[in-house]
Amino acid sequence: MGLFALPFPAFDPVIISIGPLAIRWYALAYIFGLVLGWRYVRRLCIHSPHPMTPEQVDDFLTWATLGVVLGGRLGYVLFYQPQHYLTHPLEIFFVWQGGMSFHGGAAGVIAALWLFASKHKLSFLRIGDVVCAAVPIGLLLGRIANFINGELWGRQAPDDLPWAMIFPTGGPVARHPSQLYEAALEGALLFLVMALLWRNEKLRAKPGFLAGAFLAGYGITRSVAELFRQPDAFLGFLAGGATMGQLLSVPMVLVGAGLMLFVWRKA
Repeated sequence: MGLFALPFPAFDPVIISIGPLAIRWYALAYIFGLVLGWRYVRRLCIHSPHPMTPEQVDDFLTWATLGVVLGGRLGYVLFYQPQHYLTHPLEIFFVWQGGMSFHGGAAGVIAALWLFASKHKLSFLRIGDVVCAAVPIGLLLGRIANFINGELWGRQAPDDLPWAMIFPTGGPVARHPSQLYEAALEGALLFLVMALLWRNEKLRAKPGFLAGAFLAGYGITRSVAELFRQPDAFLGFLAGGATMGQLLSVPMVLVGAGLMLFVWRKA
């Protein structure tokens, strides 16, 4: 135990329970993330280049929800515990037990974007720009929910770190509250960057530039945050001491940077 160690606040992950029905902070984070993101996208689409009408934004909310939930769950199954779910396939549907992957959710939303754009004959890249500007809202709320749940805690902190914390499931070791680091980097900081880019009319006029900025920005901020986060026990450190989150973020950085470069040179 370090010289400085804060006790973990006595959060109850369940907000309210009525018989077998339990409403959890984590579920509420998903709901609020989608609703606030929907309202934000609606507001952005009022401005040029008007990628969607307000009615189309309303319609896309359902598509986005399915992409996030299905993609996030399947991503976790495939990327993190494929052997476990191969032998326990029914547990794939036990979403209340936890286990969602942002990278899988991102893939699910991209698929939803492509299908939605094809159906309505809209620009896939322009819709991607405006949706990516709103995604950090959900990331911020999701990481705060991780902290409330006392899960995905950080690595052992230095003895003199004032905000080091002892988590209920993390043993007697004072750890980094890495969930809050991720909320600040992937959520607040990335939202601010995307908002500033959106305010630049020249940049948002280039279809795909903001989407590329988000992909690269998320990959970088996630990789930095992973330096403080304890890897999942069933995975540990992988090639070169990297974590699964870092390895999955590398393609996002490359694709995002490549997309921005392509759009810039094309323009």
